[in-house]
Amino acid sequence: MQMQKPLAGIKVLSFEIQVAGPYCSMMLADQGAAVIKVEQPGSGDTARGGAPRITNERGEQQSGYFLRFNRNKRSLTLNLKSEAGRQIFRDLARGSDVLIENFRPGLLDEMGLGYDALSKDNPGLVYASITGFGSMEGYLGPYSKRPAYDIVAQAMGGLMATCGQAGGPPTWRGVALGDIASGMNAAYAITLALFQRGQTGLGQYIDVSMYDTIIGLAERSLTAYALTGTILERGREPYMAPWGPFECSDGWVALIVATERDWGHFCEAIGRPDLVGHEGATSGPERAGNMAGWLGQTIAGWFRGQTKAEAAERLLAAGLPAGPVQNAQEIHECPHVKARGTLIDVPDPILGTVRLVGPPFKMSGSPAPVTMAAPLLGEDTADILREMLGYSDQDVTRLQAEGVL
Repeated sequence: MQMQKPLAGIKVLSFEIQVAGPYCSMMLADQGAAVIKVEQPGSGDTARGGAPRITNERGEQQSGYFLRFNRNKRSLTLNLKSEAGRQIFRDLARGSDVLIENFRPGLLDEMGLGYDALSKDNPGLVYASITGFGSMEGYLGPYSKRPAYDIVAQAMGGLMATCGQAGGPPTWRGVALGDIASGMNAAYAITLALFQRGQTGLGQYIDVSMYDTIIGLAERSLTAYALTGTILERGREPYMAPWGPFECSDGWVALIVATERDWGHFCEAIGRPDLVGHEGATSGPERAGNMAGWLGQTIAGWFRGQTKAEAAERLLAAGLPAGPVQNAQEIHECPHVKARGTLIDVPDPILGTVRLVGPPFKMSGSPAPVTMAAPLLGEDTADILREMLGYSDQDVTRLQAEGVL
């Protein structure tokens, strides 16, 4: 018997752009939800113009930026500046289980498409809004109307203050955590709301803030400050050592020594059992205080004498959590990644097949993720209106002529 995806039968209407909303709806689509991506006629999601742009042999271009977050969806173009377009959106929302949007706070309310308006016709609607600083009445702050991108959220939320080298500038993490983690949080909250709807019959409004999300990821530094008044600084770890990437002769290896037992194993692995119980190295905080001096120099000297493969092998043989710092090519070639099926092949009408990162979890009772292509702009508009709203070919043609579609 063929297994059904967990969210099969769930209908999602997503008015989304760039990363946070699309990532959330992609997570739901991967698990079987039917996602309609609503886009502006003519231009669509601005991510469609993002780099890298790849050209096929026919001269057609595709955006790698767009492909990252839009598989398994259908695209409907709809001019929401027109009353006819807004009415179509209302009609689609009436037949949907979930609505996702990640535009500026209040935009959909101004168009008569906010939660209060749409839930009157569909009390079971789960309505998720992802913004920079939050949108729910009763939880609005002085920043609520501010625009935000990921780098702003990482800066204000505490991550950049603790990332980078000692004495160096604050450092962006190299991944859009404010967007992606907010999308994950929204997908999680949506599944909770759907579960609760099964008990009450009612949907609800979900408010996900990128600022809140980053603060949640930076909780270690905030907890340390709450308990001790200490402000954690870039490149200076006060509680645990050795910890971090260490430079080898041909690259870097990451290591954490979290317990005194592991410290003993580490000392054996580097041939320095005399360091166990050594003055200034009897606890994590003690060792951390000497990493800028004699202890750090001793450890760094051992790593410099190893290749990253040799260092990782020695440390792993001692039962320590360690691994090489890998780039994208090394991950693509990693046998463990292949065995896990972490990267999935997704069809594309322009590029043929693209290899993308799949869902970061496995489920024994669910089949592999759906791997439908990311949609071309508006390619499903007519089919969606026929299927969900009963429109005729003549209706679609007329709306196209009027600039609604």
